[in-house]
Amino acid sequence: MYALGVVIFLAAIFVSIALHELGHLYFAKKFGCRVSQYMVGFGPTVWSLKKGETEYGIKLIPLGGYVKIIGMFPPETDREQQISRGEQVPADTAAAPARQEAHSDVLVAASAATPDAPLTLRKSNTGLFAQMVSQTRAAEFELVEPGDADRLFYKLPAAKKILVMVAGPGVNIALAFLCFLCVYGIYGVHSVEPTGRPAVSVVSDCVIPQDAKRTACQDSDQVSPARAAGLRPGDVVVSFNSQPVTSWSQLSDLIHANGDSVAAMEVERDGTQVKLQASHTIAMPRDLDGGGPKQTATVGFLGVEPESREVVTRHGPVYTMERMGEMTGHAVSSIVQLPARVYNVAQAIFGQGERAQDGPMSVIGGSRLAGEVAASTKPGLDIGGKAALLGLVVGSFNLFIGVFNLIPLLPLDGGHIAGSAFEGARRCLARRFSRPDPGHVNVARQLPVAYVIGLAMLSMSLVLMVGDIVVPLKSGL
Repeated sequence: MYALGVVIFLAAIFVSIALHELGHLYFAKKFGCRVSQYMVGFGPTVWSLKKGETEYGIKLIPLGGYVKIIGMFPPETDREQQISRGEQVPADTAAAPARQEAHSDVLVAASAATPDAPLTLRKSNTGLFAQMVSQTRAAEFELVEPGDADRLFYKLPAAKKILVMVAGPGVNIALAFLCFLCVYGIYGVHSVEPTGRPAVSVVSDCVIPQDAKRTACQDSDQVSPARAAGLRPGDVVVSFNSQPVTSWSQLSDLIHANGDSVAAMEVERDGTQVKLQASHTIAMPRDLDGGGPKQTATVGFLGVEPESREVVTRHGPVYTMERMGEMTGHAVSSIVQLPARVYNVAQAIFGQGERAQDGPMSVIGGSRLAGEVAASTKPGLDIGGKAALLGLVVGSFNLFIGVFNLIPLLPLDGGHIAGSAFEGARRCLARRFSRPDPGHVNVARQLPVAYVIGLAMLSMSLVLMVGDIVVPLKSGL
């Protein structure tokens, strides 16, 4: 069952990535752009199929994907402007900026726009990042073919460009909504509520101090008043200190008001009324309802829990959206704290502290969690509960992926969205005040930031993957 849970989770993440990229692909093609590649994964290509003008494929490392849309960046050089207008450019001229002579002093790097094509960069006094941006843009225009002049991405209206880029994370958020809706609407929200009867379901064996971080009794612990009196699970309390009892709330009030005084009880057991041995309740501090952590009152303690029943409440789209709003807030907070949380994982890897149980995890951690859910033998966790937990895990991953991709920095989708939004606003203001068209925003200038962000993302991913192997999170199942 463990392996089945892992396979289900990995398959769900693979489908989520594929649908994310499909969102970009659909709208790019709908708006007339040429898409040369649709790939799920990174690294060497495992399988591919050319259909029309697009190559569809799967790569070895399923930790992401990409859609190669032609003309992502506006032209800057005369040659690029010629190509963008559909003019013929001599082959040797077109190739020159993108390839240096073999005997040149070169530095090899991977282009963000063409992940599979290594470029050779000449060292220059213009700076490494400037050269990388220039080469990336040049390599992008090498992909432009005759007839692509009106199909370049950067020429789309700002609203259409935003829609193409929003479609990817939008699919993830929609998938998260469907996962959560299935869980809340089909499986429902399960809660345990007292039946209201003064019936006992659990009798504590001892009194554990409130500041003790344990649940098991020790020899030094005092025997609970309920155990000393002889109460048993299933007993129904009919009187407390000669006061007739008809509900659990009434019994609870009587116990609290009793302090450390004598407690004489009569119960109904197997249809017979039994008078129990007199005992003393124990006075213990208790947080006041709705009060702060320091607002407490000393009340009586007996050591019993009420009879309860499971209540299932099924909810619809409104409840799901409300919960997703809360989760989105938590996701944003987690993203802001991500560097610090990853540092915590790194410390735990080297034995410098404990890993926070509410911290981030990688796909490895998610797979482990899904496997533990599927293999769990916890009482009360049936196949429906396991399916619901898996649905919550997959939905949470999709929600996080969707929100994370909206960060307004390249290489994330949010970087292109921010650039397009700025371009649209700038052009709108120019029209409003009858000023010349400022032209397209060149997001390629963000590429130095993209390289740094990409390196940081890769580093954090590696730390989390190692952490999920060395100091994995505990599911409690």
